Amino acid sequence: MKNGKPTWWSRPSTTPIPPPEHPPAASSDAAGDADFTLAAPAPVPAPAQAPEPVPAREQAPEPGQAPVPAPVPEQAHAPVHGQAPAPVPEQGTAPAPESTDPRRAEPPVADGPAAQAPESPAAADPAPAADPAPESAPEPPAAEPVTALLPVQAPAGPEPAPEPAPAPVPSAQAPAQAPLHAPDPYRTPPYGEPGPWAPAPPVQRPLAVAPAYDPWAATAPLAAGPAVVPFVPGKPKKSRRGLALAGALVFALVTGVIGGGVGAYIERNGGLTTVELPQAGPESSGRAPDSVAGIAAGALPGVVTIHVSGGGSSGTGTGFVLDSRGNILTNNHVVDAAASSGEISVTFSNGESARAKLIGRDTGYDLAVIRVSGVSGLKPLPLGNSDAVRVGDPVVAIGAPFDLSNTVTSGIISAKERPITAGGEKGDGTDISYVDALQTDAPINPGNSGGPLLDSQGRVIGINSAIRAASGGSGESGGGQAGSIGLGFAIPVNQGKRVAEELINTGKATHPVIGVSLDMQYEGDGARVGAKGKDGTSSVTPDGPAARAGIKPGDVITKVDGQRVHSGEELIVKIRAHRPGDRLKLTLTRDGKEQTKTLTLGSSAGA
Repeated sequence: MKNGKPTWWSRPSTTPIPPPEHPPAASSDAAGDADFTLAAPAPVPAPAQAPEPVPAREQAPEPGQAPVPAPVPEQAHAPVHGQAPAPVPEQGTAPAPESTDPRRAEPPVADGPAAQAPESPAAADPAPAADPAPESAPEPPAAEPVTALLPVQAPAGPEPAPEPAPAPVPSAQAPAQAPLHAPDPYRTPPYGEPGPWAPAPPVQRPLAVAPAYDPWAATAPLAAGPAVVPFVPGKPKKSRRGLALAGALVFALVTGVIGGGVGAYIERNGGLTTVELPQAGPESSGRAPDSVAGIAAGALPGVVTIHVSGGGSSGTGTGFVLDSRGNILTNNHVVDAAASSGEISVTFSNGESARAKLIGRDTGYDLAVIRVSGVSGLKPLPLGNSDAVRVGDPVVAIGAPFDLSNTVTSGIISAKERPITAGGEKGDGTDISYVDALQTDAPINPGNSGGPLLDSQGRVIGINSAIRAASGGSGESGGGQAGSIGLGFAIPVNQGKRVAEELINTGKATHPVIGVSLDMQYEGDGARVGAKGKDGTSSVTPDGPAARAGIKPGDVITKVDGQRVHSGEELIVKIRAHRPGDRLKLTLTRDGKEQTKTLTLGSSAGA
């Protein structure tokens, strides 16, 4: 007995029952009996006549019920070594509840012959386990009465385990009582008296399974028993979505910083590795002769850059070689500073330099010839025919604009026979040049003066001489010249050739004249012959070309060889575009009537 309760109980018996051939084995569920207690059954009146006991294994069970085992005679209990046999309570007294000591987890094993007792029919046919409930484990019902009792022996150890309560032994003198209810699968003893008593069935303790997780309900307590760590399956783990989002943001920030640093490094250093760009392989350096490159390649060796100093001034211009003797043609305003005293030097396209001297110059045509000596391998440029040029023809200009030697530009002939005047700084008209020029849109700037204007075959068709400045002036000697605006003017090569030949041969050039003095203040259309000359003499030179043709003072000349003239400057330009001795047909107006006169141009020495 522990804690005031018997460790086993049985029904009182007066007649010993012989042991069965096969005593029942010790139930492994004895530990579960510790928590299952039954109240004392109420006395039930005995029937008039006890029914005959049904032999074991002969009574058929009802459908859905466990078979009821036959009563087994009580057997004597063998005492455990060193332990007195447990007392048997008297008949009619209620058995004490079994101890709930948790240490009785496993039944003790008997030591000796009693441990080899054969199994009873009840032990051989164990009761099926009940399905566990989801919330709590209900106590299973009691099993059917079993008459056999098993000897119990405490295991060796410092503290003997309590003995399991033996099943009650029916009295031999008491008649067998019919059960108050149908047998159940758990073989629980009937609650009536008298009747057979059986050991308490083991407590069916299913595995603790927690209900479905409800966040709004308190967690159900675990069933009583040994300490069990609660486990709630299906309980959601801590959400890692926030951590994943934070990690993604950190990763994006880190990668952005690294990418920005790499991009900045690449931008500053041009890449992580050496960049090799695709490039065309070696090609022939030859070009078509009529292309700009072909024209420039053939003409550059005959073009020179001229540097002049003297008279307190200096300047830069361009010239080109006329012949193998070293004669070079350029503009008069390029070498004007060295006309009386000064130095002139030329530099060829290959970088070779040489000194040059002035051969002749003419202010009316703005042309000059200089000569170099002691230079071999000169390459003269071929001369073309400026009369055959047409508007729109492609042209190439070569010079040293702003002292940038060997500069090549290209364009077209944008106009022909454009009358221009340049110079006039002296104020007496002796330094004014009259040019019936070729107009081009090839870029020409200060420093291009005296350079060649070439046609598509590389022939010289003009000498670059003047540009139109945005300030309204003309000529390279004028002030306010900012650069090319697409209006460049060149002296036709036909006129330049004649003047150059005269300067080389005689040192001076001749001018064609008609023998009249013009009224330069006349504002009407055409060129009017003045009433008197500068010194008060007649405005028509006696026995001159005009006098012989019948031209009189006051006549207004409107055309030269059918080309309209609008001023005295234009008439001079048109006349100087010819050679002395050429025949011209002039159209004039006298007293409101138009007349035509033919004359032969005279000659005058140029300045």
